Amino acid sequence: MRKLIYYIASTVDGFIARENGAFDFFPMTGEHLPYVVEEYPETIPTHLREVMGVHGTNRHFDAVVMGKHTYDVGASLGITSPYSHLQQYVVSSTMAVSPASAVALISADPVGTVRALKQQDGLGIWLCGGGRLAATLLNEIDEIILKINPIILGTGTPLFRSEERPVNLELTDARTFAGGVAIHRYRIAR
Repeated sequence: MRKLIYYIASTVDGFIARENGAFDFFPMTGEHLPYVVEEYPETIPTHLREVMGVHGTNRHFDAVVMGKHTYDVGASLGITSPYSHLQQYVVSSTMAVSPASAVALISADPVGTVRALKQQDGLGIWLCGGGRLAATLLNEIDEIILKINPIILGTGTPLFRSEERPVNLELTDARTFAGGVAIHRYRIAR
């Protein structure tokens, strides 16, 4: 059975984007970047893979699920298939048709769709964002990989946009890099 893994960058105070959806405050350089490229090459957008020297195969994920606001970040720049090396799914109740032939639209029942995807053979399913979708899929998330950046944003899009019950996590790996970025891997304690 495949796992749904919420792999996301966050500030120390738990925000994944500004209120307008921008995430331009996250550092795009630093000691953590070579680790991310090596360990999670499939999370590098297709248009940046060659520039960043990413030529390896997918290690952890072969599918990506993202909310419309996350998808719109690339779409606003003309990038309609941001992760063409993965099966791509966009969750939106407002889009009438798929934004690109390589992107499947989930317009209703994202929980049911993710449950069905988890039953298929393959690598993990990357939950790319955002906070509202993560809250909707909370009961389906198996692991969280959090890239914690040494930034306090104060306001923005939280990791989980909900008032759900507390969920206990079990830390399974932690790495800290020069410059202060830490990558924590958690398993959902069920």
